[in-house]
Amino acid sequence: MKISTRSRYGLKAIVDIAAQYPMATNIKNIAQRQNIPKNYLDQILAILKKSGFIKSIRGAHGGYILDCDPVNTDIGSVLRALEGSLCLVNCLSNAPNNSCNNADCNSCFTKNVWAKIYENINSAIDSISINDLVEDYKKLSRKEN
Repeated sequence: MKISTRSRYGLKAIVDIAAQYPMATNIKNIAQRQNIPKNYLDQILAILKKSGFIKSIRGAHGGYILDCDPVNTDIGSVLRALEGSLCLVNCLSNAPNNSCNNADCNSCFTKNVWAKIYENINSAIDSISINDLVEDYKKLSRKEN
């Protein structure tokens, strides 16, 4: 499993926005601070906005601002909004075509391995809040200055 650039950039962007709270921050500044191409960031922020994690504010001091509680919002929900399902194999998903072309998926001896890995990944990402990452980001920013 490999996390896409969209998710890596999306986490960086939402943490950057959360770190600026309660002030709004514009896309140009986020792109510069996080080294994310502005056009790609625009697409990512649209997904985060549609998913209710951020909102945009118009005007001279406008930009993006967090629209969720960073303490109670886990990064798992952010990653799922950006990626969709995080299933490692089709047979674990709830999608209509959820088989691996095995004649009897329930007798597959590797299915439990993939299920355990999937459960552990979800448990890990659901245990980390946006606020946890904001605190890490601020600590690293202080060390660099």
